Formats: sequence, C-alpha cells, structure tokens
Amino acid sequence: MRKPEDLLAQGDGLLVVDVQRDFCPGGALPIPEGDEVVPVINRWIESALKKTLPIYYSRDWHPEGHPSFEKNGGDWPLHCVQGTPGADFHDDLLLVPAAVVIAKGVRFDQDQLSVFDQTGFAEKLRRDGVKRLWVAGLALDVCVRATALDGVRAGFDIGVVVPACRPVTPAGGEAALDAMRAAGVQLLGDNG
Repeated sequence: MRKPEDLLAQGDGLLVVDVQRDFCPGGALPIPEGDEVVPVINRWIESALKKTLPIYYSRDWHPEGHPSFEKNGGDWPLHCVQGTPGADFHDDLLLVPAAVVIAKGVRFDQDQLSVFDQTGFAEKLRRDGVKRLWVAGLALDVCVRATALDGVRAGFDIGVVVPACRPVTPAGGEAALDAMRAAGVQLLGDNG
C-alpha cells in the first residue's frame, strides 16, 4: 500500500471515525481487532500534520436514553454513553489538540451513523477548503460506510483507508466495500 505522505495533498482532509474504547476489544460493543486500526491511523495523522492538513475526529456521544440501544428498542447494546470511559477515544490514538471533534448520535429521536448526518460537517469541510476527504476508523460496515456514502452525496471526493478500518462482521465489511466501490469511493488498500 502506498504511504500516506505520498497520497495526502493540499485540499485533502483526514477524518478518524469513532475510534473509541467501547468499539475496541474489552469495550461494550467491541469490533473484532478494532484496536489494530490505531497504528495505521496514527501514521496518517502524523503525515497530515506534516502537510498541515485539517484533521477531524468523530465520536458516538450518546445520551443515556438513545434510541439505538436495545433497551430502548434499538439494535445495539449500551455503548459510548456521554461522559463514560467507554466513550473516550482509544488510549493510543494520536489526538491533535487543534483538531475538530464531531459528536454524533446525540439525538433522542434517531440514530446518526454518518458524520455528515445533521452535524454541519459538510459546511465545515467547505469552509476549510477540503475537496477530498480520507476516512478511517470504526466500523467499516456501519459508520464508515454511512459517512463515505454521505460524503460522496455531499459532493466530496472520498477515500477510505481500508487497512485502517474494521467491520462488525466480515460479510458486512464485504457488502460495505461493494456499496462504496459502486458509489465511486476510492478504496485504498482494498484488494477486491
């Protein structure tokens, strides 16, 4: 796979999606090998910093009564509740103090899988001069997929760093790659 420093250029931005403790091994909703994305993402962050490109982090930031939770009729166990240790970013993830953090999943009436879903993120990217957004994080077949597809619909060139993502399930991961490929997302490091 090509190195991030060879790919990142002016007009690019980097989005790290939901690399939070609850989505890593030992968390409330662990993605298999979710923690293995951290070293790959950190290399991308370091390269983006060297090129002074904007870096963004998203996080699930659910209120206690969020509709995505099984106890409230949703599909998922309790996870990434606001202010809990599980909602914190992974301990080894390189955090850039000046970076923008986008909270999603904060509504009481619906889930927000995509970082673009009613967050103002597309407007922020335009103000920052971002034309192409590189996306990495968790989970490939849920929030990364939804974000990448919404990013294309919002008019951005989207690249997904596949080795910096992990799916909830292998089948879900393959379906996500197919959907993103069909939408014109650049899948970096994808052999399919």
